[in-house]
Amino acid sequence: MSYEIETTVAAVPEASADPPRVLASSLPVHIGRTVRVSGWLHRRRILKSVVFAVVRDRSGLAQVVVREPGLRARIEALTEETVVEFTGEATANADAPGGVEMTGPSLRLLGDAAEPAPFELYRPELRATLPTMLDNAQVALRHPRKRAPFEIAAAAVRGFREALSELEFTEVNSPKLVGTATESGASVFTVDYFGRKAYLAQSPQFYKQTLVGVFERVFEVGPVFRAEPHDTVRHLAEYVSLDAELGFIESYAEVQAALEAAIRGMLSAVGRHAPAAVETLGLTLPVMPEKVPALHFTEALEMISAATGEKTEGLDDLAPAHERWVGEWAMREHGSDFAYIIGYPMSKRPFYTHPDPERPDYSASFDLLFRGTELVTGGQRLHRHADYLAALAAKGESPEGYEGYLAAFKHGMPPHGGFAIGLERFVGQLTGAANIREVTLFPRDLHRLTP
Repeated sequence: MSYEIETTVAAVPEASADPPRVLASSLPVHIGRTVRVSGWLHRRRILKSVVFAVVRDRSGLAQVVVREPGLRARIEALTEETVVEFTGEATANADAPGGVEMTGPSLRLLGDAAEPAPFELYRPELRATLPTMLDNAQVALRHPRKRAPFEIAAAAVRGFREALSELEFTEVNSPKLVGTATESGASVFTVDYFGRKAYLAQSPQFYKQTLVGVFERVFEVGPVFRAEPHDTVRHLAEYVSLDAELGFIESYAEVQAALEAAIRGMLSAVGRHAPAAVETLGLTLPVMPEKVPALHFTEALEMISAATGEKTEGLDDLAPAHERWVGEWAMREHGSDFAYIIGYPMSKRPFYTHPDPERPDYSASFDLLFRGTELVTGGQRLHRHADYLAALAAKGESPEGYEGYLAAFKHGMPPHGGFAIGLERFVGQLTGAANIREVTLFPRDLHRLTP
């Protein structure tokens, strides 16, 4: 038996007559060719005999030379930030951005004429107050200097992922709606969850510990929520946390080693993947030393008291001024932008923190300071079920609210520890931002819920 199979040949669409779109930064390799550039009308320079239209795309600026009277009139009538497309010849000109400009252009509008922005985006610096920029973030973020920190943040996250993946960590994604507050005593955002009370997760802490029992090494990049009523230049109600947890450790020193590998990876990735942003902001990237200077909490207090005359006896935490002093000490004595404070009092650490075996009133934990500001909290965790019951009892809390979390420790968990890096704080310290909101996409704080 034979079958005849009917076949049809799909029509091949004709090649477009339009030249391909090229980015502004790649115009130098197209000199002498007809090209198409699309972007925002960044600026118009209207002179007697010529109009220069500067187009901005994700890669930079392209200059378009307009002499034809009809096209000149059209461009003069446009507003900055209108989305446009120019087709013309890429022509060498040493005075143009990148040494090349477009000549003999035609224009096509790709959207409606833009409404004027509340500031002039073509200026080297955005002349507006921080509240004005945040209120108009949809447009303000287009400015190269305002966009640059987020290119740096993206590269830093990439480096974090690459560094920990190289160390055989598995990336995970934990729930952000939870039934139990993570940090004892900390404020949480309460939400109605189908008639039941739930919370926005303060951290992925419980889940990343649980998953050490599955993967041994895990990390997560995601938002966390803190309903603490801070109104400072360094606190947010929502931020991005870079978390990691690893099992089968001997001490928190192994957690520090993983952290340092992660930060070295982040800094390296910023240099490799966001060099234009680094140049735009005029940054010099720090280097994490092979041996990061460290002070025990008690030692830091003694040194601060001796240097400043301040009475620090009985303190159980460091104030921002104390952190700045330690940062200055680390740079002065060790040439380091980074410093550890180890052994915080157990009274200031969450219930899951492991005590120092030799000094039980102090924790087997650390803070990493970056240029005098706390960047990372990390350390060793409890891993025995009985220890968790005792720790909760000591804080006057019932284990019933933590049953899902504590279940993992009934079934065998190795000694483990981890850390968390605040992405916005990392970028803020790296770029020298005066306010963390400058390096936060659409920040959320006590007063801001829009845009």
